[in-house]
Amino acid sequence: MDYILHIGILVCIYTIITVSTNLLVGLSNQISLGQAAFLGIGAYITALCTILLNLSLIPTLIIVMIVNALLSFLLAISSIKLKGDFFILATLAFQFIIYSILYNWKDVTQGSAGITGIPYPNIFYLLEINTNLSFLILAVFFTLITLILFYRFFYSPFGLALKAMREDEIALQTLGRNTKNLKVWSFVISSSFIGWASYLYASYMSYINPVGFNLEESIFILIAVLIGGIGNLKGSVTGALFVILLPEILKFVGLPDGIAAPIHQIIYGSILIVLMFFRPGGLFGNLEFK
Repeated sequence: MDYILHIGILVCIYTIITVSTNLLVGLSNQISLGQAAFLGIGAYITALCTILLNLSLIPTLIIVMIVNALLSFLLAISSIKLKGDFFILATLAFQFIIYSILYNWKDVTQGSAGITGIPYPNIFYLLEINTNLSFLILAVFFTLITLILFYRFFYSPFGLALKAMREDEIALQTLGRNTKNLKVWSFVISSSFIGWASYLYASYMSYINPVGFNLEESIFILIAVLIGGIGNLKGSVTGALFVILLPEILKFVGLPDGIAAPIHQIIYGSILIVLMFFRPGGLFGNLEFK
């Protein structure tokens, strides 16, 4: 039973991540390789707030979202004029910078040893979420709120403007819309809600280290979005389910530990290649990936 609850919690966490990333990638067409950096920032802020300051759930979430929003705003305004591969390289540089800080700022992050003893969430010090079942209920609650909010984002005038910008940015500019502001806001919103996933991840695992927030994790997140489908929520949920459940299913095949990880990468790569030919927008995507 605990195993099923564990899988459910991970699916919820990655659903929040993929939904948030899909706003950036699927609607505003900004491909980021720095999502794991924001996940790591939020996780370490969570650890510091809960361990050093003994803050409860709501204040910690607010701080995490503010920090992620500010850093994403700075990254966005400094790289917003870049397009295509150059923008990707800017987010890649940000990913490397954050990883290096997390790995080398040992006085704060404990370096490669990581931070242990992250407490369970508590709601105003009255209710502690200290079992897998209660944590799953909390994760499902956050996931549902995220889906509802992003549904509003996707189908609001803001979301429609992002879709229009994705299809033809110049045409949208001729209609008087400030596409730079749209890109900045999509980046800020995406990174802020990744903070929700950061909080859940850190408090559930109770241990974090920089290795969990490296470039490979950013690519993993992007794969989940691309496989599930860009441009809608169904694709985000499907992508999260796929990347979490596939490794678990393969465990029952009995692959040796030494080749299990390479097999996962081969499968992901093969699926992406097939999708590029037959479903460029992903399994449930309603937009072509350009």
